[in-house]
Amino acid sequence: MSVEQTTETDQADEAGGKGAAGSKKRSFWRELPVLVVIALLLSLGIKTFFVQAFSIPSGSMQHTLEKGDRVLVDKFTPWFGATPDRGEVVVFRDPGGWLEGPPEQSGNSVMRGVQTVLGVVGLMPSADEKDLIKRVIAVGGDTVECNSGSPVKVNGVPLDEPYIYPGATPCDNEPAGTVKVPKDHLWVMGDHRDDSRDSRYHTREAGGGFVPVDNVIGRAFVVAWPLSHWDTLPVPDTFDQAPLGAPAPHDNPLDSPPAPEAAALAAAVPLAVWQRRRARARRR
Repeated sequence: MSVEQTTETDQADEAGGKGAAGSKKRSFWRELPVLVVIALLLSLGIKTFFVQAFSIPSGSMQHTLEKGDRVLVDKFTPWFGATPDRGEVVVFRDPGGWLEGPPEQSGNSVMRGVQTVLGVVGLMPSADEKDLIKRVIAVGGDTVECNSGSPVKVNGVPLDEPYIYPGATPCDNEPAGTVKVPKDHLWVMGDHRDDSRDSRYHTREAGGGFVPVDNVIGRAFVVAWPLSHWDTLPVPDTFDQAPLGAPAPHDNPLDSPPAPEAAALAAAVPLAVWQRRRARARRR
């Protein structure tokens, strides 16, 4: 091959390489909108069925949760019939009249627009969310005693509540007396009892201060933001006391088992089937 032919071949290859690179770049920019749409649809699906972010609007749950914290809420397990239990921190829709005013919004119109879009797909808390977050103290069928100078009692058992805000009292600032929680309802209280308009404040209203289970959006299970506040939100040992821990009337024995037991069961079933088939093969 001559020098001129070699040069022409190299130039053709170089031109072809540039063309391929240009094609790849154009292909990427064409695919980008599709990828963005897919990502948004996935985010929307996750928000709708699995996990959603919520912002803490007040100090009613201090120091468990601080104002401005972002928590992640499990919306998945209720699909399997799981219901809120004592000690869980839950997000729920306003039963009626619990919120005193409209949610606070950013004064910057651009930021409001960004938050609205990201809130719709679940990447940020919604700008107009009208939800509350409290701790479940009692469930349907429980009797709650909330009197001045005494700890909160559930079914006659006094609660040791180390999660209460330091210096706050269990019930002194708003005693509610003795109440019985109706079926499929919850009695909820904030961890900062002196700064929480919870079930105690609404006992004389139409709903009696109880939250319908159907109003519960899900359980808050982790503080995701800011990173310096990252923490899980387990059920305190307070609610493991023997008399208190007996199955409540709302509990369903067919509810899905806790994650470790469920994982063990899922692993054991295929193993048992495999062993049975192997035994049959040997007998043949």
